[in-house]
Order: sequence, then C-alpha cells, then structure tokens
Amino acid sequence: MASFNKVILMGNLTRDPELRVTPKGTAVCQLGLAVNSSYKDKEGNTKEETTFVDIDVFGRQAEVIAKYMSKGRPILVEGRLKLDSWESKEGEKRNKLKVVLENFQFVGARGDSGGDAGGGGSSLEDSAPPPRSSARSNNPGTSRPASVDEEDVPF
Repeated sequence: MASFNKVILMGNLTRDPELRVTPKGTAVCQLGLAVNSSYKDKEGNTKEETTFVDIDVFGRQAEVIAKYMSKGRPILVEGRLKLDSWESKEGEKRNKLKVVLENFQFVGARGDSGGDAGGGGSSLEDSAPPPRSSARSNNPGTSRPASVDEEDVPF
C-alpha cells in the first residue's frame, strides 16, 4: 500500500527554541508552533482557531533555528508526522503526534518581531537567502560572487 507523509505549516513560535546536544554530538531542537485559522460558523460569524504543534529539528537546521529564532517569530516548516508513544509513571499509555522538520523558511523581514499571528506580512521571497551560484556561472555578466560562504549568510 502506498503512503505519503508530508506536512507544511506556517505560524509563530510559542516559545524560544530549546537546543540540546546528544552524547554523539547531534544537535536537537524542540519548537512549539501556533498556527491560526479562521472559519465561519452556521450563523455566519467568523471564528478563529489556534492549533499548537510540537516540532523536532535535528542537525545543522536545529543549530540555525536555535540561533536566529525566538518566541513570536514567524516560520514556515515542512516535515513529516511522527507518533511518539510512552508509558507514564502511573502506567498509562501516552501518545503525542509531532512534526519532524525536514525543511524550513524564515518568514518576515530581518528584525521583524513577528508579532502578528498571521505569520508576518512579507512574502517568502523577502526573507530568502541569496541564491547559491556555482563556480562557473552560465551568465558571465552577473555581478554576484562565484560562491557564497555559509558564514556570510546572516541567517
């Protein structure tokens, strides 16, 4: 049977990212994301609903998010659903559905506090890093440098 597990969400961080490092040296970051949606009820009144989602991030992406993101900032995440199961101290079975981040995009202008719940007012292109170019450019008339070092990118 075929299956497909993909989630794309845009919202605001509910808390500062929590960065930890495993004994083997892998960075692990946990985020809380608030995603708002609105709908009209049977009477035609607009209702707002907020969904809170826990997100796990690993590796270099975890380090970047922990360094540049903070509570209230908007972010677009792409990942997959994962069900965590455990047994509580009282012996009860517990389950929690999380998102494991595979890709992300900062949203909003640099220095934007991301205060509005709509995820910022700018498009994704406004906050995207400069495109990477290869050492050999197809267009020799471009003024972009031949390569971009990751440390030169401010986010």
